[in-house]
Amino acid sequence: MAKRIIIKNALIDRLRILDYWYKRIGTKTYSRKIDKEIKKLIKNLRIFPEMGRKLNKTHIRFLVKDHYLIFYTVNGDEVRILHMWDS
Repeated sequence: MAKRIIIKNALIDRLRILDYWYKRIGTKTYSRKIDKEIKKLIKNLRIFPEMGRKLNKTHIRFLVKDHYLIFYTVNGDEVRILHMWDS
């Protein structure tokens, strides 16, 4: 179980994704829905830090949620979110 989740690096990625959908649709409703789902997925990493698939020959893991990829690393009791990518 991870005690700490660090999202600092991926915060800009998350905000860009939410801003894109806000500009595209014109309301914040869908952006809020996406944000809620991403936060829930990241919260699950606290309980199951190794639930994501491992990239080949690296220590980086990733999760897939709909058409979003969340890249992260696990180091002891710390999960560091590296990037979020809208695929």
